Amino acid sequence: MKLLPMLFAGAALALSAVTAQAEVRFGVMNESYPPFFAKDASGEWHGWEIDFMNAVCTEMKEKCSIVDISWDGLIPALQSKKFDVIWSSMSNTAERSKVIDFTDKYYNTPSTLIGPKDQKPGATAEDVKGKTIGIQVSTIQSEYYKKYFANAAEEKTYQTLDEAFQDLASGRIDYVFGDSLALDAFLKSDGGKDCCAKMGDVADDKEILGAGVSGGLRKEDTELKAKLNAAIAAVRANGQYDAITKKYFDFDIYGAK
Repeated sequence: MKLLPMLFAGAALALSAVTAQAEVRFGVMNESYPPFFAKDASGEWHGWEIDFMNAVCTEMKEKCSIVDISWDGLIPALQSKKFDVIWSSMSNTAERSKVIDFTDKYYNTPSTLIGPKDQKPGATAEDVKGKTIGIQVSTIQSEYYKKYFANAAEEKTYQTLDEAFQDLASGRIDYVFGDSLALDAFLKSDGGKDCCAKMGDVADDKEILGAGVSGGLRKEDTELKAKLNAAIAAVRANGQYDAITKKYFDFDIYGAK
């Protein structure tokens, strides 16, 4: 019987070790999405969203890791517990909120059309009439197209934005439709600065375009949601958010309060 306290003590130590080594796994799309995230030649992740993740993890005093998944596989992978939180520039929309929960917003930017430099600017259904628009699959822009542009223009879908950019630069499509910051990064790149220009931001529709980019969570993970929200608020309040943002942008990306 004297062995029982020792066994319980050993079990407690083992449990403590497991708890101490537990980590929060962040799901990130497995393609570059500069300036938010990209993997270098050594396999290390970099970018605004990665720096912000690290700051949030420090505030939570948690060990964190990254699991990369295709964009359209992020929500299924979250639900099957391959990781704990989607951290991949995902907008909090009414449709997605039916199946997953979201943290508080951590940035918010418009949706934009880009096209060839010699094309007349404009971002309405009339402007895109008879044209072909390149859009990444399973995005808010794809849903926006269905509501506002489907009767005017043809949609061509892509697994990655890079594929859409290549077709735009080569003249195989007339527009690419996506988040303004990702498209702006392409326009500043060697592949985009000579061929293409911003056509304009589309009119907002919060039901489709969402209330901003947030971390995606399983609905039952309320404790993790509370920890993440507290850490997001702390990083914004202590100046780290602004310091990280200034490394990548010369303007505020948080959007309206």
